[in-house]
Amino acid sequence: MARSQNSFIKKQKEKKKLQKKKEKQEKKKERQENNDKGGTLDDMIVYVDEFGNFSDEPPEPPKAKDKKKDEKKDEKKDENQ
Repeated sequence: MARSQNSFIKKQKEKKKLQKKKEKQEKKKERQENNDKGGTLDDMIVYVDEFGNFSDEPPEPPKAKDKKKDEKKDEKKDENQ
């Protein structure tokens, strides 16, 4: 009788072990499917404006000055050199 009890307990332990292993694999698979880490690069980029505030949108490019004024300054520099 001791032998049958012993083998029965071993089988029960093995069943529990396999069940735990199966549950662990299911949890692992679920975590991998629901993983939000490491999104796209665009999602991770944060922009800082001139006041130090963070935003998800890129800042507006600075407005270009009058080209005529810039050209005149360049011409004066060339004449002086």
